[in-house]
Amino acid sequence: MRIIAKSRLKTYWETPGNEKSQPYLNEWYHFCSKQIWRTPQEIKNMIRNVSFVSNDRVVFNVKGNDYRVICAMDYPRQAMFIKFVGTHKEYDRVQAGEVE
Repeated sequence: MRIIAKSRLKTYWETPGNEKSQPYLNEWYHFCSKQIWRTPQEIKNMIRNVSFVSNDRVVFNVKGNDYRVICAMDYPRQAMFIKFVGTHKEYDRVQAGEVE
């Protein structure tokens, strides 16, 4: 998968207080960038704790449940668009299906 807007990850981990997230978000990025997912079920078969929400959005749990990454998926183009990066607490304050 092509992951669009890695800069969102970088902006997040460069924010004071979020530095510890960098190795985990990098690991998530490299893992996902090597995948070929054609359907939500293919993701679920590989990552059991992934969640699916409206508008082709996928919520990935990173480092257990410490961080969340919301992506809009475009399976035919093999693209993932990062829409949100944050802690579990920050995630609770957004609408996963609508966040841009």
